[in-house]
Amino acid sequence: MLISQSYHRIYLRYPTQYPLIFGWASGVSEGLVTNLSFSGCTVQCDRTPLVGAEVRVSILLPDRTQALSIESGTVKWVEVHQFGLEFRHLPLNARQRLNQTLRKALIHRLKIHPSRPDQSAMPA
Repeated sequence: MLISQSYHRIYLRYPTQYPLIFGWASGVSEGLVTNLSFSGCTVQCDRTPLVGAEVRVSILLPDRTQALSIESGTVKWVEVHQFGLEFRHLPLNARQRLNQTLRKALIHRLKIHPSRPDQSAMPA
């Protein structure tokens, strides 16, 4: 079952494999962040919220100090076992950790492919 709305990504999304816990009005579940950007992510999971649901997320980043807390996100699209989440509210410390993580991902990508951008991470 595919439920989707039209939207446009502003930032590149970087491939990841970060565990997370998320909750919404009618449930709590676990999943895996399969890509991440400054403004959102894709979550792979067994239970998906509906499009438009407000979701709270805790992502375990590679630094493993503590989970990155996203206080509010909106589900933008849902497919079987995955959904896209747009971040709505990040506290300053969470924004700084996210920026640091994505900066490292960009540096890593540029070392691997210095002369060509990765087309899979280009905005849709």
